[in-house]
Amino acid sequence: MTAGECVVVVGAGVAGLTTAVVLAEAGASVHVIAEQVPGVTSLAAGAMWGPYLVEPKDKVDQWGQRSLEIFRELAEDATTGVRLTSGIEASRTAEAAPDWAMTLPGFRPCEPAELPAGFTAGYRFTMPLIDMPAYLDYLMRRLHDAGGAIERRRLTSLSDAGPASAIVNCAGLGARDLVPDPALRPIRGQHVVVTNSGLTEFFSEDTGLSPDLLCFYPHGDTVVLGGTAIDGEGDLAPDDKAAAGILARCAEVEPRLAEARVLEHRIGARPTRATIRVESVRWQDGTVVVHNYGHGGAGVTLSWGCAEETRTLLATR
Repeated sequence: MTAGECVVVVGAGVAGLTTAVVLAEAGASVHVIAEQVPGVTSLAAGAMWGPYLVEPKDKVDQWGQRSLEIFRELAEDATTGVRLTSGIEASRTAEAAPDWAMTLPGFRPCEPAELPAGFTAGYRFTMPLIDMPAYLDYLMRRLHDAGGAIERRRLTSLSDAGPASAIVNCAGLGARDLVPDPALRPIRGQHVVVTNSGLTEFFSEDTGLSPDLLCFYPHGDTVVLGGTAIDGEGDLAPDDKAAAGILARCAEVEPRLAEARVLEHRIGARPTRATIRVESVRWQDGTVVVHNYGHGGAGVTLSWGCAEETRTLLATR
């Protein structure tokens, strides 16, 4: 990648905006094309750092650790929407803590008195908590300051994004049709945003592959409650029954949430495949395309690591 080189980034979710920032700050002339700005699935995220249920593990560990380093730096600036927050991840079946959690600051097993009723084990640690509307606004400001541009436009194929010396595909679930990639599937996620009556710590249950999640993430005046993970469903309409279940599960753990006022519902479709795709291909006309999609529910967690790998792929093509 040379200074001033024209690069089109398709997609304005967290993967697309982060990649666009990394490339623009490296000297490229970056043009983002997206139907939704910012992407609704990224807006719907909770969001807490955690490389969970995504492959390939060796690359995920590398991408996640790099992102963690950058989120810790961003947490020093309140305008980014990133904060280092303490909290608990707990289990009802005495599961061992994930490897990545044991490396985090303040990691320790919970005392029995710290756990809600029905939970048999838990772990306390400090990690980045990201207020996604504020954070995506920050990324767009940073991209603008680096000279990048954003265009709202629906593409029917990746070739419609050109002409450009390189195209970066961060289309998320849209890549299923744009590539096309039939291996990509949606996992519907729903969160409920409520008023905050004083919560300062997060809580997350290790629910494994269950479609019913339990977590709450405080962001100042609001708390994001979760959630769902409905494999194969991409409908973004609010589900009142699912929302009621989310509220009930969270209030059982934290009774103060029972009296919270519901502010909004956030729904997204996590773009999921067996392995995340970050790789470079060259079309017959010589155009280089770097794919960066398929992050499932770990798009925020892996965003900076995958963006930097995209930059490396463009620099070494």
